[in-house]
Amino acid sequence: MGSAHSREADARKHEDHEPEEEDFLISSSNGSGRAHEILKHDDAFAVIDTHGDIGAFGDRGNGFFHNDTRYLSRLELLVAHSAPLLLGSALDATDLQLCADLTNPDVYAEGALVLRKDAIHIYRTSYVRENAIRQRLHFTNHSSEDVKLAVSLVFDCDFSDIFEVRGMRREKRGTVNRQIQSSQSVIYAYKGLDNVVRRTTVHLDPKPVSLGETAALYYLHLAPKQSAKLYFAAVAESRHAAKPCSYVKGLRDAHRTLRRAEHETTSVSVSNSELDAVIKRATSDLRLLTTSTEDGPYPYAGTPWYSTTFGRDALITALQVLWLDPGMARGVLRRLARFQAQSHDADADAQPGKILHEMREGEMAALREIPFGRYYGSVDSTPLFVLVAGAYLQATDDRDFLVEIWPAVQRALEWIDGPGDPDGDGFIEYARETDSGLSNQGWKDSQDAVFHRDGSLAKGPIALVEVQAYVYAAKVWAARMANELGDVARAESLLQQAEALRVKFERDFWCEDIGCYALALDGEKRQVAVRSSNAAHLLFTGIANPERAVRIAEQVLSPNFFSGWGIRTIPASEIRYNPMSYHNGSIWPHDNAIIAAGFAQYGLCDLIQPVFDGLLDAALRMDQQRLPELFCGFRRRTGRSPILYPVACAPQAWASGSMLHILSSLLGLRIDAASRTITLKSPRLPASVGAITIRRLRAGGGSADFVLKKKYRSVIADVTDSRGGAKVIMA
Repeated sequence: MGSAHSREADARKHEDHEPEEEDFLISSSNGSGRAHEILKHDDAFAVIDTHGDIGAFGDRGNGFFHNDTRYLSRLELLVAHSAPLLLGSALDATDLQLCADLTNPDVYAEGALVLRKDAIHIYRTSYVRENAIRQRLHFTNHSSEDVKLAVSLVFDCDFSDIFEVRGMRREKRGTVNRQIQSSQSVIYAYKGLDNVVRRTTVHLDPKPVSLGETAALYYLHLAPKQSAKLYFAAVAESRHAAKPCSYVKGLRDAHRTLRRAEHETTSVSVSNSELDAVIKRATSDLRLLTTSTEDGPYPYAGTPWYSTTFGRDALITALQVLWLDPGMARGVLRRLARFQAQSHDADADAQPGKILHEMREGEMAALREIPFGRYYGSVDSTPLFVLVAGAYLQATDDRDFLVEIWPAVQRALEWIDGPGDPDGDGFIEYARETDSGLSNQGWKDSQDAVFHRDGSLAKGPIALVEVQAYVYAAKVWAARMANELGDVARAESLLQQAEALRVKFERDFWCEDIGCYALALDGEKRQVAVRSSNAAHLLFTGIANPERAVRIAEQVLSPNFFSGWGIRTIPASEIRYNPMSYHNGSIWPHDNAIIAAGFAQYGLCDLIQPVFDGLLDAALRMDQQRLPELFCGFRRRTGRSPILYPVACAPQAWASGSMLHILSSLLGLRIDAASRTITLKSPRLPASVGAITIRRLRAGGGSADFVLKKKYRSVIADVTDSRGGAKVIMA
C-alpha cells in the first residue's frame, strides 16, 4: 500500500537489509488463535475477535483505538467463570455490527454438572461510533429449568501507542490511573510524556452486583425462555469530551447516516450475483474506511494499522472511484492541500510544496520517537495530487474548487521543478535525508524493491519510471486547469514541459535489452534494467510510445508476469522474484487496476478482461469476497485458491477501489462535466458481468440512470432516466 516501512519482513530476509527499519515491523503474535474483525467509524476503530472479546488469551494486537492510541486493551466475557463457546459470528449486512452467537460450556460445581452446555444463548453485538465501542449482550435461557448464572466482564486500558502495539519497545512511558467513578462506571486516565491526558470511561448498564477497577460481576436469574440484557460501552476522550449516547441511539444514527449516503451516491448493481457481491463488498469497505474530516470525506489507507491519513493511498483511491463519488476526491485534495509542506524539514523528508505521505497523532509521533507525525517521504504523492485535481475538475466542472485548490497545485508544480529535481536533469527523484526515513519512496517502498538485473540494490538518488509518467500527466492536467482559469501562457508552457519530458523519457528510460522501460535510473543515471509492473503504469498516463505500450501490455499478460489471478509486481524471470515477497513478485489489486486503465487509454480494451476475470476469481475465493491489499504471486492451479500474504491489510482502500476502477475501464467510461456528457467508449461486457445497472451517475449538474447489456457482439445502453441535461453516448 505504499506503507511498507512497517511491513518489510520479506525484504529484511536479504543479507543487505537495513536494520534500523526493523523498528516498524508489525508483530503478528497472537495468543488465542481466534479470528478477528474490524469495526470502524471516523478516527476510531476496533480489532475485535469473533467472540466479541478484545485481548482474550493474550491477543496483543487487539484493541479499541482512537487517533493511534489504544483506549481499550482488554474486554473479555466469562460465563460461570469460563469463556463461552462460539456458535457463529459475522458482520451484519451493513458492516456496522459484529454479531456473535455464543453459548455456555458445561458448568460444574463440586464435581457435579450443574448446567449443561447450550442451555443459554448469548447474542453479543458490537459496533464503533462517536469515539466509543458499544456492546449489547442478550442472554436467553433455552433450558426447561431456572438458571442462576454468574456473568463477568473483564476490561482494562493500557493506552499503548499503535506503534507499541505493532512491536516497538519504549524505554519510558506515562502513567495510567484507574478509578471507580460510580456504581456503573470506571474511568482510566493516562498522562503521556507528551503532556496530553487521554481518558477511557467504561459504562455498564444495569448496575453490576460488584464493580472493580478492571471487572464487573452480574448474577442472572433466568426462568425458562426468559431473557436479560447487559450493555457495555468504552468511550475514548483526549482533547475533546465524547458525546453521551445509548447503544440503541448510536446504532439508529449509524443506519440513518448509511441510508442517506446510499441515496446520495452513485450505485452499481450487476445481474451476476457473484460479481454483485464483490462490488457490494468493495463499496461497503470503502464506506467503512472513509472518515469524515474537517476537510471532507477522506479514505484512510487500511485497517488495522493504517487507519490514518496517507497521501498516495488516498489520491489513488479517490481516482479509482472518481466516477462514483467525486466528493471523496474533493475531501482528499482539500486535506492534503492543508497539510502541504511549507518549509524544509530533513527529519520529515519535507520540502516546500511537497504532499504528505503519512500523518500520525499518537504520543510517539508527538515526541518524534517515530518520524511519521507528518511525514513527506513519498516521491509520487505530489504529482498525483496535481493529476487528481485535474481529473476532478473534468468530472465535476467545479470551478470554485479549482480556484481554491490552484495555489496548492502551483506549489506542487514548483516542488516538481525544484526540490523534486535537485540535479535539474528533468526527472524527479528521491533520496531520504535521514536514516529514520524510508529508503525507497515510491509505492513499492520495501527496502529491496529497486534493484539491478544482478540483484544488487540500486543506490540513489533514484528516478522511478512511473513517477516520471505521473509528472507528465500532472503537467498535462495542470495545463487544462490553467486554461480554465484563463492563463493561456501558463497552459502552453506546461504542455511544452510535458512534451519535453516525454521525449527525454523515451530516450533515457527505454531499454531494448528487456523490451521494456527500465524500472528506474539510479544515482549514476544508469538504467535499472528490470521488468516491472511499474512500467505498465505509463499507459495510464499516456506518456508511452504507442508501439512500446503494446509491447508492455503483451509482456504483463504473459505467463512470466500474469499468474492467472493477476499481474505480478515483477516477473518470475527477475533475480529477486519471490511470490511471497511484499513487492517483488506478489499481486496488488490496485496495481492491476491502474494497468487495466492504461489498456483502456491506449484502446487495448480486449486486454482488460483477463485482469478483470483473474481478480474477480481471486475475490470470490477470499474471505467475505474481499480483495486484500496484496496476495502471493504463485501460479494459479486448478482447484486451488490464491495464497494469502499473512499480514496484508483487509479491508484496504485502494484494494477495495480496484474492481470498481477496472469496471469503469471495461465500460470505457469518460465523464465530461462541462458538457454533462457520459461517454462509453468501446465498452466490454464479459460473461462474468452480465447486465449492469448504474443509477445517479453524475456529469456536472446532471445525472443519469442506465442499464448496459450485451446484444449479440455489441453492448447497448438503455437510458432509464436523465436529469439536469445529462447525456449518455456510445463511442
